[in-house]
Amino acid sequence: QVQLAESGGRLVQAGDSLRLSCVASGRTFTYSTMGWFRQAPGKEREFVAAISWSGGTTWLTNSVKGRFTISRDNAKSTLHLQMSNLNFEDTAVYYCAAEGVRGTVGSSTYNRAEVYAYWGQGTQVTVSS
Repeated sequence: QVQLAESGGRLVQAGDSLRLSCVASGRTFTYSTMGWFRQAPGKEREFVAAISWSGGTTWLTNSVKGRFTISRDNAKSTLHLQMSNLNFEDTAVYYCAAEGVRGTVGSSTYNRAEVYAYWGQGTQVTVSS
């Protein structure tokens, strides 16, 4: 079993930067592909970013490319999402996710929420204009 705990969400102004963190516990974090998803009010959960277990491969949804960076520190079992130039459309609850069976999440599945086995409770990011 894996427990994921997100932190860092808060109210910011448009144009600001923010870093979200997700600490994993309960199982070896090192070999799991990890991801960030978000859900805005009245909308479905959507993919934001994902990173391979080594950190060597990252995927970002088009709307955040050039503004968001995903990274991980396996020694600290921590996943990060560095967000810059935030805008109103980035307002959402951000969720950290981890794959269950190693290899489940790959180049053709990284953006599909259903392939991630473990989820955090989410952290709210609100961007005011």
